[in-house]
Amino acid sequence: MILFLDTSTPVCKLSFADGDWRYEATWESGRGLAKGLLEYLETELSSQGKSWSDVTGLAIYKGPGSFTGLRIGITVMNTLADANRWPIVGTTGDDWQLVAAKRLEVGETDGIVMPEYGGEANITTPRK
Repeated sequence: MILFLDTSTPVCKLSFADGDWRYEATWESGRGLAKGLLEYLETELSSQGKSWSDVTGLAIYKGPGSFTGLRIGITVMNTLADANRWPIVGTTGDDWQLVAAKRLEVGETDGIVMPEYGGEANITTPRK
């Protein structure tokens, strides 16, 4: 089963796909993405009668989008891929899931995915 994740906006988009079976969910994560992402993934897996052992590959939308959202989502997915020795691919564009699935199907992996922000990061300076 492939786990697809898009954290480029405040609405986290998650999909699972395995052959003809597909499940999609969204989560209005707001500022809770860093604290709640792993719990959200586990809850959605469980809701479908699935577990981490069912995952065979990871696909992440790598941008453009929110600096913080992309950084958090990609870091979590890179960590899961490394810890479980799962292949991981990062893609962009409207058909990112299809492209990612095809890449995983032929055995590709990025090893580590880096975000594409679509421009320079807008990092503010501390007020103090």
